[in-house]
Amino acid sequence: MSTDEKPIGPASYFPSIEKKYGHAIEHWLELARNQQGMKHMDLVKWLKAEHGLGHGHANAIVAYVLAGPQ
Repeated sequence: MSTDEKPIGPASYFPSIEKKYGHAIEHWLELARNQQGMKHMDLVKWLKAEHGLGHGHANAIVAYVLAGPQ
């Protein structure tokens, strides 16, 4: 992706996630990847409860991770 292109889909949330929660996006993606066998909404709930993420941010992380390798 060139620097002129803006991310679309779940990745479009990544800059605001990094800014709001103070960790690089890879930190959040790795946390989600390490939760083996959890369904989408269970993983969203886990990120919200255990790490204080908002619903939209947690959902974007989970959607990105469950979509497969990027």
